[in-house]
Amino acid sequence: MRKRRTLEGAAFVARGLGLVCTLIFLAGALGPASEHVPPTLRTSCILGVFLMVCGNVVAAINFRRPTGPRYSAYSAIQVGIDTSTVMGIVVWAQGYSGQTAWPLLMIAIVVGAYRHRLAGSLVVWSVTSAGFVVAMNVIPSPALRTGELPMCLMVGLIVAVLSGIQGEAFARQVRELELARRAMQHQAHHDGLTGLPNREQVDAYAAAQRGRSLAVLVLDLNGFKLVNDVRGHAVGDRLLQEVSHRLATGLREGDLAGRIGGDEFIVLMPGADEHTAAELADRLRDDIRRPVVIDGDEVAVGTSIGIACRPAGSSRTLDDLTRDADTAMYEDKALSRT
Repeated sequence: MRKRRTLEGAAFVARGLGLVCTLIFLAGALGPASEHVPPTLRTSCILGVFLMVCGNVVAAINFRRPTGPRYSAYSAIQVGIDTSTVMGIVVWAQGYSGQTAWPLLMIAIVVGAYRHRLAGSLVVWSVTSAGFVVAMNVIPSPALRTGELPMCLMVGLIVAVLSGIQGEAFARQVRELELARRAMQHQAHHDGLTGLPNREQVDAYAAAQRGRSLAVLVLDLNGFKLVNDVRGHAVGDRLLQEVSHRLATGLREGDLAGRIGGDEFIVLMPGADEHTAAELADRLRDDIRRPVVIDGDEVAVGTSIGIACRPAGSSRTLDDLTRDADTAMYEDKALSRT
């Protein structure tokens, strides 16, 4: 979003400067250079002003909606507007006044590269080169007698390739940075072993449910320490991963399961009452006690679950509910041993 807004802002400013300069020229404020403007040039300038205004309107829309569904289409429209404007300037200056203006075509090529990378720069180079050749054949230009046309095409192609490749590299870097940002964000809010939300994300989710009824389940695995001691930590880790998967897939829509340490898990159930929470707890017990096949051997654990609920409008916090659910979980664990 920042990259796109920077691009749209720069385009808006650049066209704004072009508008001001063109209007000053039309007003005759540049002395002899603009006191006697030929009718064809005046018409071209007015058309250029119209195109730049349209381009800035589209740029403003893209600036406000950098992730909108039409961003790419509006970006392509701006490339077309900028290319047409630059082509008009070059054709007039090169064809009618005999001034060497074809280097200005590089501006349109670079704009195409910034917006649409290598494909954009090559398309703009093709369009500007073809248009320039046609225009100069229709309008004899003394500036082309020195053989500038081959130079124009060659330099344009070089600029298109270099700027297009640079655009591709920059876009790839932005994608890699975005992936890295998402990975770091995921690591900051999820348990590294199981992929479940960590305590920080659980706290944030609970805070978002303030004022709603909420049920909290605290789960502790029975027999996990024995698996770790006898089978090793690698088997224990794989068992935790499978239990976490069963836990996450057994929830209702809107529920959240997290790992809060070791073999202890927590489930938040917004809008749930005690009966709904008890039904989920029974399902989770059945799911978790099913044996897990690891390296060809079956490994099984049970689970003790404690439940705590609050009604809507209650001021009880997640810490309060977790403490009560933890107490209920230890009571359930004691019953399972008898």
